[in-house]
Amino acid sequence: MTFAQLGLSPAMMRAVEALGYEHPTPIQEQTFPYAIAGKDLIGLAETGSGKTASYLIPILQRLEGGSGLRALVVVPTRELALQVETVARDLCKGTKLKALAAIGGVGVAAQAHALKKGVDVLVATPGRLLDHVRSGNVWLDTVQELVLDEADRLLDMGFLPDVRQILRQLPRERHSMLFSATLSNEIEALSYEFLREPASIEIGRRTKPVDTVEQVAYSVMAHHKLPLLLRLAGEHLDGQALVFTRTKRGADKVARVLEAHGHNIAKIHADRSQQQRTSALDRFRAGKVKMLVATDIAARGIDVKDIAFVVNYDIPATPEDYVHRIGRTARAGRKGTAVTFVAPEEEVSLRDIVRTTGQPIVRVALDDFSDGRTADEVGALMAVVGAASASTGVSAMRSARPRRRR
Repeated sequence: MTFAQLGLSPAMMRAVEALGYEHPTPIQEQTFPYAIAGKDLIGLAETGSGKTASYLIPILQRLEGGSGLRALVVVPTRELALQVETVARDLCKGTKLKALAAIGGVGVAAQAHALKKGVDVLVATPGRLLDHVRSGNVWLDTVQELVLDEADRLLDMGFLPDVRQILRQLPRERHSMLFSATLSNEIEALSYEFLREPASIEIGRRTKPVDTVEQVAYSVMAHHKLPLLLRLAGEHLDGQALVFTRTKRGADKVARVLEAHGHNIAKIHADRSQQQRTSALDRFRAGKVKMLVATDIAARGIDVKDIAFVVNYDIPATPEDYVHRIGRTARAGRKGTAVTFVAPEEEVSLRDIVRTTGQPIVRVALDDFSDGRTADEVGALMAVVGAASASTGVSAMRSARPRRRR
């Protein structure tokens, strides 16, 4: 299948070719016919599958020949908004269409000025969008295209009241799409409040990481996590690595220790200014730093092609967060490795992840950092999970020694 076979206009074909897109991904191939025709839909696909282009390309094609704000993309985080804006602007080259990101953490004046000059596609976080609505900087009654991107995170992060308030500002007659990597039954039911007889497109299995990610878990006492990270950073992490912690304080501590040991790092979390966060991502994306330490605020907004490793320094709060974290590696068919540090008190959380994803995780116990159990003992313990979940395809974890990435 080629993009030319999906009914793209000449302008969109030129944009696609200029970006070097050769063949549509499965989510794009299945989404385009519905989206171009203006059919409401729910698109569910694994992280890194090309969801952003799957809605932007049809929307931009539908906007050709007009002017004014007609498309709104609502996203949960600033980083994701900037990522979507970048793709939109690249696709708009060669057309008269304009795209803008409206996010918090930066001044309102420049965004207000750009809105008054006129944009066709607005990508926004809920809070900043409502700020502009209340200030009269933007009116949403001309919006024809609505996208809720990473919809599960929008609702999980407590944005539901803001989302409903935004929906009330929009025309009833519009084309609406909802995209996410994971989607609970509750959130799917909620989507029917604003979608009209939507088509449902699901690529792969829900809450399942891509198959090209090698998943490894190290058994370690909590107070040994930093020494273990330093060991891996020095001996095994050959390539760029994204290190996730659960708290801002934890991110600062990990970043400080890594830097003290000579590692070139950057960090991003909610207490960093937008300028600091953008600078950290830009340096990481450009390969100027090897390691980026982040909290989950970044899990859905980092689009870097060649991240070799994702390190879960702390177990994430939910299996869905785990999927999104490790989805930062092995993007677009590439291979990658997800490393998770598991203290004894975190074993239950890891079992939940295995049950949810239905994928095996290699267990590793290093003599210098072991929590007292051998890899075989941990593997035998986790075999219970595999046996209990055999009907869902969950395999028992196996014991292994770490392999140096070549």
